[in-house]
Amino acid sequence: MSLKRALMATALVSATMLAPGLATAQPVTGLYIGAGAGANWINNPSKFDLSGDTVPGNFGLAPNTTINNAGKANFKAGYGGVVSIGWGFGNGFRAEIEGNYRENEVDSIRGFGLAPVGRTGGFQRTYGAMANVFYDFDFANFGLGQSIFQPYVGVGAGYAWTDWKNIRGNGANGGVLQADDRDGQFAYQGIVGVATPLTWLGVTGLTLTAEYRFLGTLQPELDANIRSPVNNQVIRGGKIEADNYNHSVMLGLRYALFQPPAAPAPMAEAPPPAPAPAPARTYLVFFDWDRADLTTRAREIIGEAAQNSRRVQSTRIEVAGHADRSGTPQYNQRLSQRRADAVAGELVARGIGRNEISVTAFGESRPLVPTADGVREPQNRRVEIVLR
Repeated sequence: MSLKRALMATALVSATMLAPGLATAQPVTGLYIGAGAGANWINNPSKFDLSGDTVPGNFGLAPNTTINNAGKANFKAGYGGVVSIGWGFGNGFRAEIEGNYRENEVDSIRGFGLAPVGRTGGFQRTYGAMANVFYDFDFANFGLGQSIFQPYVGVGAGYAWTDWKNIRGNGANGGVLQADDRDGQFAYQGIVGVATPLTWLGVTGLTLTAEYRFLGTLQPELDANIRSPVNNQVIRGGKIEADNYNHSVMLGLRYALFQPPAAPAPMAEAPPPAPAPAPARTYLVFFDWDRADLTTRAREIIGEAAQNSRRVQSTRIEVAGHADRSGTPQYNQRLSQRRADAVAGELVARGIGRNEISVTAFGESRPLVPTADGVREPQNRRVEIVLR
């Protein structure tokens, strides 16, 4: 499986494990622990250098002499894992201590004057401790809103041991390469990853991580020798300085022990409620007894109604005529109609379109002040203007 395919698979697995209702990612606060595991690849081919030791004749070399690229090895895809404990500062930065382990099986060996080398075997194991610093990106800080994903980057430095466990290969010329040694060197790494909270499982602070890690060390110096296949006697021996570059893709879990509850994902903002319709405004125009002509005061009131109808952008103007009970119902019906028509005409004269006005007449059927038949009541001799 190639590194590219592994990265794609990791992204797919992390995406399919998500569930609706996840809280948004947030910076880690306080103490946390973490663990991860996945695939590991050693940079192929891994180059080997031969170095002369202080003993003359080591690998046939003079002391302090090095032959670069004397051999190469390819390794099969292996596995690795990390455990960590750290502290989040609540502002995106984290610091942690990590323990790690990686193992890969030898696939092929070339060089050392033994080509071709067959029947290869053995393992390279790398393990150590690192101090790491991370920064978790918060999309909200870049004006992108909240997200359930939180990318992060990290760097680390520490110490790691390279362990060659029974590495071997048979050369065509009869020599047998053997190495079974361990050496520790300074180690460094870079990390990129993405995290997403798993609060839908009911555990605040639990987070799924998917990440790529590069781990390298200074060249370890490992004892190796070439033996006779007949009597197993050492023909040549000495130190091999080996490259050690690891590429890992890992899925993991991180648990913040005292993480405050995450804010829920923001809901879509509801549209603002429609404004309430403006209340209707009513104007009363009064008339003298048995009259339908407009007084000066009546014209002032009509003018105010016309002006306000434009200001409030009314959609309809209702004009309703009324009369008191001092005449017959039939006469009062006609009188209330003349009064309503007079008011509507004045509104038109003041710039109101006739199509905006509805005119009705109620006669004496809707008195403002109930009276006996035949009573002259000034408040019932009116026209009501309603702006809607």
